[in-house]
Amino acid sequence: MYSTPKSLDRSEGARRDIITGGIVVAATLLFIGTGGNVMQAVVRALIGIGGGPDRVLATALVLNIALILFGWRRYNDLNREIRERTEAEQRARYLADTDPLTGFLNRRALLVKGQRMIAEAVAEKREVALFLLDLDHFKTVNDIHGHAAGDRVLQVAAERIAAVLPPNATKARLGGDEFVAMMAFDPSARGDIDALAAELVTALDNRIMHDAQQIRIGASLGIALASDGGVSMDTMVRQADIAMYHGKDEGRNRHVWFEQGMEMAVQVRNQIETGIREGMPRGEFVPHFEPQVDIASGRLVGFEMLMRWESPEHGLIPPERFIPVAEASGLIGELSLRVIRDAMDIAKRWDPSIILAVNISPQQLKDPWFSQKLTKLLVETGFPAAQLEVEITESSLFENLPLVRSIVTSLKNQGVSLSLDDFGTGYSSLSHLRALPFDRIKIDRSFVTAMRGSPDAQAIVLAIVRLGESLAMPITAEGVEDEATAIELTRLGCAKGQGWHFGRAASAADTERLLADRGLLRDPVGAAPTQGADAEGLLRKTA
Repeated sequence: MYSTPKSLDRSEGARRDIITGGIVVAATLLFIGTGGNVMQAVVRALIGIGGGPDRVLATALVLNIALILFGWRRYNDLNREIRERTEAEQRARYLADTDPLTGFLNRRALLVKGQRMIAEAVAEKREVALFLLDLDHFKTVNDIHGHAAGDRVLQVAAERIAAVLPPNATKARLGGDEFVAMMAFDPSARGDIDALAAELVTALDNRIMHDAQQIRIGASLGIALASDGGVSMDTMVRQADIAMYHGKDEGRNRHVWFEQGMEMAVQVRNQIETGIREGMPRGEFVPHFEPQVDIASGRLVGFEMLMRWESPEHGLIPPERFIPVAEASGLIGELSLRVIRDAMDIAKRWDPSIILAVNISPQQLKDPWFSQKLTKLLVETGFPAAQLEVEITESSLFENLPLVRSIVTSLKNQGVSLSLDDFGTGYSSLSHLRALPFDRIKIDRSFVTAMRGSPDAQAIVLAIVRLGESLAMPITAEGVEDEATAIELTRLGCAKGQGWHFGRAASAADTERLLADRGLLRDPVGAAPTQGADAEGLLRKTA
């Protein structure tokens, strides 16, 4: 159906209003001209000295009155139409500038208003601080509790932000779980900005109730500063974003001011992320294997798989360089499963007595389908589940224990062994050991390496060993770097260890030569043991 364009509607309405106005003016003039004569004739007729008004003039007078009433009604209609149109335009402008969920400004309106604020503040010799807040673990809230809970968290977060900020602060939601606040201040009051940022972080660290569930969030906050008119809003938002992610890397739930050196770190981070995305399909990420031995006898009992990046540009890159980037970018799940698959293909030739231990990122334990994905790898590679040990760090248990329980129980039902890694770092408790079906406890290397110089560290190791004995859970000690530490661990009753004293992580080829030399390959055909090298030397070989 054809519809008249709005511009034509408005011009047509304007023409009608002009015609109506002209008629009313003419009627008013005619009323002034005829009204006096008619009224004089009416008065004379009433007192008996005249024959009454002229019929034509009387008719004209009535017509004039009707036209004037018509004009007055049209005037009221126009006023109402103007009022409704003004209200509609104001509402449309509000909707165009406002985030409907929180009532804060949206990104477009923020960029416009923020640029104006910078110009005004610089003219008054003041500075502008831009806060960029990102809620920590917000994706987990949506994944576990649903999007209705996520919306509720955003609304409560907005209420808390508004309660802390001064009334004249500009507040906006950029999108997702990112909020921005801007305020002008005197250069001498930078300490007040620090205090305000800390108060915001504290306010967002409280639990939120939704459908009888307690949801805990936090926030990382980056601060950018504009002290001259040459800074654009886009630049300030980007700088605050960089500072915010720097705060996440430092442990989250804190505020950080932007510094120029951070930009270079972001560029390096982006290069690493790009390298991971491009390197995965090219097979640049490979498993290395660190020996695990029975400390008392020196017998080889297994290997922990450690990931390495064989970069064609930079050579062998250790995991501490790229794992944090893979976790932050969401690539760790795909990357880890790729390398675990390769490790299973390699390890299925090992003797059945040799265990393959693999570390699982805390991010992977947020995936409800993780146990199915790992089980699928076991089936596709033909690797025996009984030879696989999954290592889960204590920090993985902190966020969502019910989901972790579901995952580890499923893996346990498949015959996979479970080890609690980095035990003693502060997150776990006896309730976790009772609630989850762990087979082994691994003492964090920080306690093992500190044993010789710290009676406290030695006491902690002893306590963990005794705890393992009481729960019938064998203990593995990480970070065994010398013979004296190995002897002390044996005295304390720790059965299994790994570290530089027993051998560093080695490539698949070196690991296979070691196993072939010890007769621990299912199919020794094709193995190429190093001639003249004893088993201990191979164990100590550095990749």
